[in-house]
Amino acid sequence: MLPAEPRIFHGRDSELAEILKLFNQGTPRIAILGAGGMGKTSLARAALHHQELITKYQGNRFFIACDTASNKVELAGLIGAHLGMKPGKDLSQAVLQHFSDAPPTLLILDNLETVWESANSRKEVEEFLSLLTDIADLALLITMRGAERPAKVQWTRPFLMPLQPLAQHAARKMFIDIADDGHSIEEIDQVLHLTGNMPLAISLLAHLVDMESCTEILSRWETEKTSLISDGHDKRSNLELSISLSLSSPRITSILHSQDLLAVLSMLPDGLSDVELKQSKFPIEDIPACKTALLRTALAYTDDHGRLKVLVPVGEFMRRCSPPTDQMITPLLTHFHELLELYMTAFGKESGALPIARITSNSTNIQNVLRCGLQLEHPNMAESIYCACNFNSFMRHIGHATVLMKDINHLLPLLHDHR
Repeated sequence: MLPAEPRIFHGRDSELAEILKLFNQGTPRIAILGAGGMGKTSLARAALHHQELITKYQGNRFFIACDTASNKVELAGLIGAHLGMKPGKDLSQAVLQHFSDAPPTLLILDNLETVWESANSRKEVEEFLSLLTDIADLALLITMRGAERPAKVQWTRPFLMPLQPLAQHAARKMFIDIADDGHSIEEIDQVLHLTGNMPLAISLLAHLVDMESCTEILSRWETEKTSLISDGHDKRSNLELSISLSLSSPRITSILHSQDLLAVLSMLPDGLSDVELKQSKFPIEDIPACKTALLRTALAYTDDHGRLKVLVPVGEFMRRCSPPTDQMITPLLTHFHELLELYMTAFGKESGALPIARITSNSTNIQNVLRCGLQLEHPNMAESIYCACNFNSFMRHIGHATVLMKDINHLLPLLHDHR
């Protein structure tokens, strides 16, 4: 039995059109990629039920959820079960023979990362996929958490880009479809800001708003954060479970300190450039490898300016469940302190233009890091106070206010004790 067509589906028209275009060119091999909760399965289901593909493949459309498979044999068994085959020791050859003898067929493998992730099974899974794609009339569409495609398959070009958060207008439509339209645009946008426009987070919060209100949900978020939408028992109804699955990926666990870098990024809404990653001198042995691991699993992304960032829900989860250690924050504090000292020294000179741009691009980062260092008894409190004073001067020079001064006034009498 095929899964139903998604009832609420917004903001993926261009991706769906790209998929249909590839099908019009022949028998494609397509990978839908993206972070957990980004709507990969919904897009695959929308394609499955599109009239063009119904007409082309009719009853030869198969949608296989791969969540329960852990190796090639189990994957072949799942496919065989959908084809009506009797259980057997290894149905791989029988599956290949069935598709070879069949009329044009569409095979969708959903959540393929489940069986592909493990290094122990990856090679044989990729070889099985390669054999499937050798079948001339078999179109293959997979969904996978992350940003990389399995090897040994000649994926149809142009590749689909990993799914990104929904555009604001699409996020609003999705929210209103679930929670009705009895809320102001301002209230809706406030709630959507908490989701980073991630479809799973939008769906979960919108259902809560439908039972309560935007005001009540915004108030609860202040104390509950991502746990507010993590009561479900599977990754499609539990945001934290979805994020945890990405964190447990061998692509993350095999790279030392990759979660440490993610924890640091969760404190930095402005993200970090490659230069800043290097200059911050984190106690991380191989920062490029950690960055690659986060990008491969789509736990992080690079924005249009090349800055490494995390989505809002991922950042909230990390700050609540796995915040960065002082050992990771201290190098950042030192880096920002040196940057602000450079600005104060160069103020009024032509050379001051460089630190101005670099400080401005990190203004929210600096405030977040300083709030950590301005806690009573924090070992870096003195440095944080000096840094906050310099940051306040910088903000006044460029015509902006900062709320940090009210945080340090009561700490100034204690400064002598920390010198």
